[in-house]
Amino acid sequence: MRHPMPARALKTLLTCALLGFTAFSQAQQVLRLTAIPDESPTELARKAAPLVKYLESRLAMKVEYTPVTDYAASVEALVNKKVDMAWFGGFTFVQAHVRSGGKVIPLVQREEDEKFKSVFISGDPTVQALADLKGKDVSFGSQSSTSGHLMPRHFLLQSRIDPDKDFRRVAYSGAHDATIAAVASGKVQAGALNISVWTKFVADGKVDTGKVRVIYTTPAYYDYNWTVHADMPVALRDKITQAMLALSRDTAEGKEVLEVQRATRFVPTRAENYKGIEAAARSAGLL
Repeated sequence: MRHPMPARALKTLLTCALLGFTAFSQAQQVLRLTAIPDESPTELARKAAPLVKYLESRLAMKVEYTPVTDYAASVEALVNKKVDMAWFGGFTFVQAHVRSGGKVIPLVQREEDEKFKSVFISGDPTVQALADLKGKDVSFGSQSSTSGHLMPRHFLLQSRIDPDKDFRRVAYSGAHDATIAAVASGKVQAGALNISVWTKFVADGKVDTGKVRVIYTTPAYYDYNWTVHADMPVALRDKITQAMLALSRDTAEGKEVLEVQRATRFVPTRAENYKGIEAAARSAGLL
């Protein structure tokens, strides 16, 4: 015969359950962000600060930005749910999508990322076109960079130039700004990087365009996005998406966030947009 649970025991059980729920709820009150380290740590922190502040006000929860040491670490952090949301390049999104068995979801991308481009730059007067890179020292960014390696390599191969066979040396600077520095200092004769960083360096007067210039601009492709883990509650996912889509340069807050993110505005995106990146990665033997 089953005896009814004593009132005291029932009360204790309910209290424990309530405390457990409260602890769980509190744990959900922190949204953890990270980003691929495609620029210097100080620049990444500068770009993250206004967004963190904005999301905290829109989501009514604490938001924390956590830097990672390399591209692979950003992928592992989201796949293993050490962070809730990550700023990925197209290739790192594909890596995370494959690594997680499809358990990551891209939410938004900048309008610019629908037609993103890379540039090849050089400070060597003898380098005027891609064909002139043969026999030269050329730097990419990170090996996992979409705009600093994968897509530049993809377009080189399409031009029948194999970096591993045709270049004297292939270098990896680790970040776009480091690639500019390597070319400007003469450590390499040319480098490939994302057009957004190059444009910012030129606008800020951080590169002498009389000495370093663009020799080739790639065709357009899909690139960066903000991605979350598929286990994130749908309500929170939708709230984040709406907050990002609501950013506008017509408000002081929106303008600050969008300017440091180098974005006109954010637009919705989906995994299918990155099929071309995945195909390029597989074709180049990088995936």
